[in-house]
Amino acid sequence: MLIGEVARRSGVSARMLRHYEALGLVRPSGRTGSGYREYSAQDIRRIFHVESLRSLGLSLREIGRALDDPHFTPSALVGDLIRRTRERIAAETELLTRLSNIDSADPTDWEEVLRTVSLLQALGSHSADVRQRAALSSVDGGTVPVEALVDAALHETEPNVAGALRWALAQSADGAPALLAEGLGSPVAAVRTRAVQSLAELPGEEVAAHLRHALADPDPGVRGYAALALGTRGVGDAIPTLVDMIVAGRNDTDAADALGALSSDTARAERIATALVDRLARDGTAAPARGRLTQALADIPGATAAQALTRLSHDADRAVALTATYLLRLREAR
Repeated sequence: MLIGEVARRSGVSARMLRHYEALGLVRPSGRTGSGYREYSAQDIRRIFHVESLRSLGLSLREIGRALDDPHFTPSALVGDLIRRTRERIAAETELLTRLSNIDSADPTDWEEVLRTVSLLQALGSHSADVRQRAALSSVDGGTVPVEALVDAALHETEPNVAGALRWALAQSADGAPALLAEGLGSPVAAVRTRAVQSLAELPGEEVAAHLRHALADPDPGVRGYAALALGTRGVGDAIPTLVDMIVAGRNDTDAADALGALSSDTARAERIATALVDRLARDGTAAPARGRLTQALADIPGATAAQALTRLSHDADRAVALTATYLLRLREAR
C-alpha cells in the first residue's frame, strides 16, 4: 500500500508518516519499481500501535522503546504517565480557578485584571507576610472575588494570615456565608474548623443556621467552635455542646463564659443549670470534670444552680467541695 493510501486509511498524514520513518519508528517494508514507499500489513499494524500509544501521552521516543525493546515493561512508564497527567490536571485546574476568580471580579479594563492577578498571586505566596498583606489589602477596590478569599481562608494554616482573611471576608460583599458553608462539607476536619471560625465572624441569620448545622459535625473541635459562636449570639441550641466541652476540658473556660452569657434569660438559665446538674449526676464523671462543672455553675442564676452548689460543697473530692463552698459564699455576698 502506497503512502497516500495509508494516510487516507489510517488518518495519519503523509508528512507524519515520513517523520516516523525518519525517526526509525515505522519504516515501509518495501519500495515499488518506481521507488515509492510501500507499506505492508505489518507496517500498518505498527502505525496503529504507534497512534494508540500516542493517545496515552507517550513521546515518540518512549513509543519506539516500548515497541522495540523486548525487555521493556510498561508498569514504570504507566506510573510516570499517571503522575504527569495528574500534574497537568492540577495545573489546568489552577488556571481554571484563576480565570474564574478574575471573571468573578468583573474587571472593566486590563489594568484591573493585572491588579486582580497580582493580589491572587500574593494570596498564594509561600510567604506568610505577603499573604497577610494581600488579605488586608484585598478589600480596597473589591478587586479580589469573595470566592478567592474563601478558598484562601479554608486552606490557611498561619494564624495571623487566617485572622486577616477572616477580617477581609467580614468586609466582603454577600456570598461568603454560602461559600464557607460548602467548606463544612469537606472531609478534612481542619478545613471544616476554618469554615466555622470564618462563619463565626459574619453576621446574620443565614450564618447562624450554618453554625447550627455544624453542631452535628463528627469532629469535637468543629462542634466546639460552632457552639462558642452560637453562644455569643444567644442561641440555646449550643448548650449541650458547651456542657460537653466543660466535661472534656476543651476550651472549658470559654464554654463556661458562653453559658453564663446565655443564662441572662431566666428560662434558659434553668435549662443550663439542669444540664450541668445532669452531667454531675452521671456515674463516671471524674473529679476534674466535676470541678469544671462546679465552676460553670458560678455564673448561672436560680435555685437549681444554688442547690447544686450546696450539694457539691459536701463532695467527696476536697477540691470540688472547697470550690463549691467558695462559690456559695460569693453568691450570698451579691
